[in-house]
Amino acid sequence: MNDAGRICFGVLLLLSLSRIPVFAQQKDKRPNIVYIMSDDHAYQAISAYGYRLNNTPNIDRMAKEGAIFTNACVTNSLCAPSRAVLLTGKHSFINGKIDNVHAFNWDQDNFCKELQKAGYQTAMIGKIHMDGLPQGFDYSAVLIDQGEYYNPDFIINGVKQQKMGYVTDLTTAMTLDWIKNRDSSKPFCVLYHQKAPHREWLPSLKYIKEYTGKTYKEPATLFDDYAGRGAAAKSAEMNILKDMNWSGDNKISPDVLQELGIKDPLDWGPDAYHNNLGRMTTSERAAWDSVYDPIIARFRSDYPAMTPKDLMRWRYQRYMQDYMGCIASVDDGVGQLLDFLKENNLDSNTIVIYTSDQGFYLGEHGWFDKRFMYEESLRTPLLIRYPGHIRPGTNIDALIQNLDYAPTILDYAGVKIPADMQGESFKNLVSGNTTKWRDAIYYTYYEYPSIHMVKRHYGVKTKRYKLIHFYYDIDEWELYDLQKDPQEMKNVYNDPTYAPVRKEMHAKLEALRKMYGDSDENDKKFLPAGNK
Repeated sequence: MNDAGRICFGVLLLLSLSRIPVFAQQKDKRPNIVYIMSDDHAYQAISAYGYRLNNTPNIDRMAKEGAIFTNACVTNSLCAPSRAVLLTGKHSFINGKIDNVHAFNWDQDNFCKELQKAGYQTAMIGKIHMDGLPQGFDYSAVLIDQGEYYNPDFIINGVKQQKMGYVTDLTTAMTLDWIKNRDSSKPFCVLYHQKAPHREWLPSLKYIKEYTGKTYKEPATLFDDYAGRGAAAKSAEMNILKDMNWSGDNKISPDVLQELGIKDPLDWGPDAYHNNLGRMTTSERAAWDSVYDPIIARFRSDYPAMTPKDLMRWRYQRYMQDYMGCIASVDDGVGQLLDFLKENNLDSNTIVIYTSDQGFYLGEHGWFDKRFMYEESLRTPLLIRYPGHIRPGTNIDALIQNLDYAPTILDYAGVKIPADMQGESFKNLVSGNTTKWRDAIYYTYYEYPSIHMVKRHYGVKTKRYKLIHFYYDIDEWELYDLQKDPQEMKNVYNDPTYAPVRKEMHAKLEALRKMYGDSDENDKKFLPAGNK
């Protein structure tokens, strides 16, 4: 064998011993991006945040190996508007997706379109909750509307297809399959969006027995009477006892409800029950019934002697059991993703982000759902892992918003941030290269009158104070001192001792509304028909 032959043989031998095949090596060394967004995942339900309600070891890995954000907030605490803000880096009143009803214009720019133009492969897999074929993606496999937990329908590159299995597991598997089959010479960005733990909270069969047997500590404000707040908190329809569906949400069969003389607060409760369970195969339904039928039987027996407080406590436990059971599968998926990246030598050059589309009430103030600018729905979990660039165990308490996600991702990818994006990149903040950051955030909410009847409002928050204006059919202001009153039980807007704070917060509010291009006149554009 001549020298050239020996060299060629040596190269081939080294390549054959390499863990990464030649075709799988990424020539473009810009970072890959995996953006994981669950739906309605409260920060209180991630054990890294310290609330001790459940255990999420895989999501916690991201905090240990990267950064956890303790003051991450949304601009509009509602599913579809939050996703529109993620994509565009613009407030709802700019991108047009103010609520779950108004259409989203996919023709407008989004950060994935910018990544595509820069040579990235892009994919969206899971829930987006916006009509129309997603733009900015080489591949899309999205759930229809809210999606289904069992044997769901996906729209895959524009074609409807049913997938058999549990939606959380399917979304994870489809995401990993796409990463496996991508063009491995290019960097990629995949939006890996879980439906769970969105209402009506159907856990995987893997977890139903375990989680229906758990008992959760009640929040201190479970029986809140809203005495320290105004009309908005008092009139909202999010109370676990009064407003949660017995059938769709708590899984009590409509026949038993009828027998007991119980009517669901919302007419679609029985339909939700039958539609959700009706998607199961015969064997799935049998496994489900083997766990839930005894729960129904016990409730049927106990109900006549239960007081309203007993019922509230019972409904809280049923809610938490199913909600946390859904999260267990989400956490499993994060673990599978992190393990897959490591096993395929992708972890060191892949940014992994975990967040939710907003926060969620887990019985605080007696509520479920979100929408309000109060802390539990305003704040959202955010964890980011990027080895070699984000120091393990980093804790960030800066006022981050989902408005900032798009510019931050583009910044990490080395892609120019469009001038009309309203968020800011927090890349240098996380790396410790700067401490300069905003001292206040701006929030808007528009979906009223509608389900849950949370009144229209906007407001400003600093680390210590929060000012909220409820408008449209009322005109009320609320001011909270988050240091003295972290549970926001007492509105101090009219307290004379807070007059200087009130003046300062009003000035910050007006400055932010001007900076972002919002105003009272702008609000009128989004009023219900006939009220503009």
